[in-house]
Amino acid sequence: MRGEELLAGGIFLAVYALIVTERIHRTLAALLGATAVILLRIMGQEEAFAQIDFNVIFLLAAMMIVANTLAKTGVFQWIAVEAVRRAKGQPYQLLVLTSVVTAVVSAFLDNVTTVVLLTPITFFVAQRLGTSPVPFLISQVIASNVGGTATLIGDPPNIIIGSRLGKDFNDMALNLGPASLAALAAYLGFARWLFRNELRAMRSALEPADIARLVAAERRIEDPRLMRQSLVVIGLIVVGFLLSRPLGLESATIALTGAVVLMIVSRQDVHEVFNTIEWPTLFFFIGLFIVVGAVVKVGLIGDLATEVLTLTGGNTAVAALAVLWMSGIISAIVDNIPYTVTMIPLVQELGRAVNAEPLIWALALGANFGGNATVIGASANVVVSSMSEARGHPISFARYLKYGVPATLVTLVVATIDITIRYLVVR
Repeated sequence: MRGEELLAGGIFLAVYALIVTERIHRTLAALLGATAVILLRIMGQEEAFAQIDFNVIFLLAAMMIVANTLAKTGVFQWIAVEAVRRAKGQPYQLLVLTSVVTAVVSAFLDNVTTVVLLTPITFFVAQRLGTSPVPFLISQVIASNVGGTATLIGDPPNIIIGSRLGKDFNDMALNLGPASLAALAAYLGFARWLFRNELRAMRSALEPADIARLVAAERRIEDPRLMRQSLVVIGLIVVGFLLSRPLGLESATIALTGAVVLMIVSRQDVHEVFNTIEWPTLFFFIGLFIVVGAVVKVGLIGDLATEVLTLTGGNTAVAALAVLWMSGIISAIVDNIPYTVTMIPLVQELGRAVNAEPLIWALALGANFGGNATVIGASANVVVSSMSEARGHPISFARYLKYGVPATLVTLVVATIDITIRYLVVR
């Protein structure tokens, strides 16, 4: 191995170690790695900056603006209270309804934004039920990662895969939607057993009078006009995504146009809106793109692809299932965002020797579903865990593991069946 390969590989492993151990913030770890790549002359500044996928950066920023604007309307609180009313206070029915709402919202807003918006509502509902919010929170995290898998904009790994591998909204929905729906249904059925002890310990139901008072006090929209404007813009953005290929536009352009139009129409304060953007997340992506770009440049990814091809015998079916389960297992250990950024060049290399399509969807399903296994597997998990701890309900690594691993295994089995039937048997 050449010195340049050792250097790039060392920086890459060091960044990963810092991300996993959380010795410093993951954004600082990624940016430290990016600056090291440039300072050590593995890549020049111009070449390093060319590795940044601005389609991903601007798509995320635009959807953050739209989602945070919609949150001001109170529509999510309305949905939560409506869930309590429809579930009649029954814990399992409420767990299913809140999980379904989270999954659906996550398909159209990125899952980190979704859980940030819905987690306070879960605390509110749990308080009214007189029970712990933890089972509901864990279920929502799992549902968010599964539901977000269905579309281009639902999970950050999908945004990266779509941009880097040339897949649009329609491609993602058609190839990932069925597996996501099936996995969500399987998980929700399994959840009755998975959370059986917690559900049994909860109060059986709220009294009808309690539900009536809750609905009367809390089920309201704070800003109906802004809600209508936001929903219209979101609808137009989704239509734009569906038509992106014939229009010849990238998803970031469509989302950014919608975000700008919404700010103009709703007369939002620009400074206030831009303060709601999760800038650390965006700079984390920027640093990571540069670090992974260096690893690709020196040839490490190409060498790894050759090894994988040797192990799988150049068989598409074996390669696809290997990518699925490898992604599921590794994404349980490290955040699925840096893992996905790393794997895309590998999938591109493998795609030169075998059919690339099954590999792409195997990567998406494995990375997103595998992220459910541990509390550090996906960004949404980390965010919810932090918010829960701040509210006095810590979710330890071991406690989350008890639910996350079984749920992940169930969804990965569903994904295995889906990939086998849809891409390896039928085709």
